Amino acid sequence: MPKKLCILYAAGPGDVIGTYRHWKAGRDDPSQVAVTYSGQFYSLCTEIGAAGYVVSYCPRREFVAEGDFRIEHRPVRFGKGPGPLYHLGQLWYGVRLTVTAMRFGADVAVISGGAHWFSLGLLPWVGVKVVPTLHCVLWRKGQPPRGVVGRMVQGLTGRFFRKSATGVLSLSQDISSQLAELLRGVKKPVASFLPTYRSESFAGVGQAPAAPPFRVFFAGRIERNKGVFDLLEVAKRFAAEGRGDIEFDLCGIGSALGELRLQVEAAGVGKRFRCHGHAEKALMREMYSAAHVVIAPTTSDFIEGFNKVVAEGVLAGKPVITSSVCPALEYVREAVVEVPPNDVKAYGDAILRLREETDFYRSKREGCSAAQAQFYDAKKGWAAAVKKMLRIIGMLPEKFDASIDIPAPVAAVDEGTEKLPL
Repeated sequence: MPKKLCILYAAGPGDVIGTYRHWKAGRDDPSQVAVTYSGQFYSLCTEIGAAGYVVSYCPRREFVAEGDFRIEHRPVRFGKGPGPLYHLGQLWYGVRLTVTAMRFGADVAVISGGAHWFSLGLLPWVGVKVVPTLHCVLWRKGQPPRGVVGRMVQGLTGRFFRKSATGVLSLSQDISSQLAELLRGVKKPVASFLPTYRSESFAGVGQAPAAPPFRVFFAGRIERNKGVFDLLEVAKRFAAEGRGDIEFDLCGIGSALGELRLQVEAAGVGKRFRCHGHAEKALMREMYSAAHVVIAPTTSDFIEGFNKVVAEGVLAGKPVITSSVCPALEYVREAVVEVPPNDVKAYGDAILRLREETDFYRSKREGCSAAQAQFYDAKKGWAAAVKKMLRIIGMLPEKFDASIDIPAPVAAVDEGTEKLPL
């Protein structure tokens, strides 16, 4: 009997074990609006008869071994440490992933992050095909790496992609453009993908009431480089101008949440600037329903890959305000009011224009309708891109070359004995 295809998937920081338990029970992870990448991976492995080892750097250590799956939460050491320790943690994580792939007998390693790319350079030498899945730009848009260490890391990263990557998965055109710079003309297969959603997630989300207040919705990490303090400045401006008809709702957690709440209280705008903390899928649906516009004021200091909230705002039929820092802009431009990056006044002016110009607001809502189909199309999703790449690199038989549907959760997984992680 031929050996099963074995795939190592190094995911991001998400709770991939929690997603697995929901997937095994036959449902999507309720903590996420989009269909999770790990959930798609479990379904894809089941469909093609592959064994999977999933590693995320979720801070909660845990390990599960059931049937063909090994799933581990493996935090990155020194993830927020000073420079030398941060780089050491990235290198060590890459070494551990390499050892795990070898012991698992991986044929392919689909790597999202957690390690410096060049730390994975040994994988091809031990017979593992490496497929980076890029969800963020490789450096800040318009700001090439500076300093000796930054330039050295970029140089080694470029060498890794030219010499060691078998193929690449890319979430946006901005990412693909930076990748092309690193490749320097070296040809590598690149499969693009988009976030995937189920239509029922937004079914029934209608237009917000025409009567005041006009509600502006932000979702994402509560960090300074995500623009949340810029939003507070906009709210303070509106308060000073007597604009009590505009309110803000923010959903998310992050290291700046406590400071933001303190500043909101000090500014006296708490009744119109509400920080809700973490929001499960059900609350997010309520927020999208109540919102008139969605805003993504990410600053140029953040390495953005796509920003799924931009897509979700469009799927909810709500005009979006953002800048070119968010690569998602290119896919939904007709539904977006674009402002210059980091321009606090321009964000406030955009809100006012949507609030006061009915025809302009209506045109952006119509732009939402025109841009929605791509995010419901499973052929443009991550699982389809992985499947396509496996086919291109010769790891998937001809019979699996057909189009893929959105991978649905399944409940047919045999439980095995839990083992120690590799």
